Amino acid sequence: MSSNVRGVGFLVLALFTISLQTVAAKWLSSGYPVLQIVMLRSLAALPLTLLLFRYEGGRGLPTTPRRTLEITRGLFLFLSYTTFMMGLAALPLAETAAIRNSGPLMITLLSVVVLGETVGPRRWLALLVGFVGVLLIVRPGAATFNLGSIFVLISVLFYALTAMVTNKLRHTDSSATMAFYGTLVYLVAAAVLAPLAALVGETPDAHPSLTFLFRPWAMPTPVDFVIMAGMGVVWAAWMYFLARAYSLAQASVAAPFEYLALPIDVLWGFLIWGEIPTWLTWIGAALTIVSGMYILYRART
Repeated sequence: MSSNVRGVGFLVLALFTISLQTVAAKWLSSGYPVLQIVMLRSLAALPLTLLLFRYEGGRGLPTTPRRTLEITRGLFLFLSYTTFMMGLAALPLAETAAIRNSGPLMITLLSVVVLGETVGPRRWLALLVGFVGVLLIVRPGAATFNLGSIFVLISVLFYALTAMVTNKLRHTDSSATMAFYGTLVYLVAAAVLAPLAALVGETPDAHPSLTFLFRPWAMPTPVDFVIMAGMGVVWAAWMYFLARAYSLAQASVAAPFEYLALPIDVLWGFLIWGEIPTWLTWIGAALTIVSGMYILYRART
């Protein structure tokens, strides 16, 4: 198989793998704080990233000539997935997945603002269409507006920044090395912020996303502890599969397949929580998908 085909295969595997963590996080969000979940998950994931490093032929601990970039990537990952989980506590799975479909739009916008790349009028029009799609999903100002949507949009921003940094690291660092440093930085960041969240404490009648952040720590039940540890296995596997996917395949080839996350999450949401997306969510998701795929198409021509 060509490297592009293998890369897409790893990406599809990564999307299915991370969907399991999404389901677990939403399941646990009513009983535990998000930082407790991610700390236990990262503790379980860190040894697994070392096993992946051995599998790639590495010896000792992973090293990198670009430590600052690895730390930056880890912080972006931490901010992306912590805010995503906070949004997940307040939104249906399909809606969070639909908003995350705006990732290619965010990457294109950042390439203009941060990298100074030139974008033609057609791609600007596609960005505008995608932005309209996001507005249909989020519906700011409407009675149905949910603050969790803002946390998911923040997550998309930091995911786009993570993708840009990953692209710079792929020439020097292996997939397992990126998985190791990403997990290590995630663990340190969660450990630093956990006491601050405990000091603030849970606020009565707070939004579910904020409650998920500031809820007091609790002793997990045996089943919940196994789920949290299992999230570590899922996290390590996802980080490896994702880094492997974009190391093998061209980004413009692999990126459109990220949209498969939407039907996967819709299926989980329906099977477990009986969630059915609204028509506005479907229309908004369709607009973001079409505009994102057009931007990717123009990037290849």
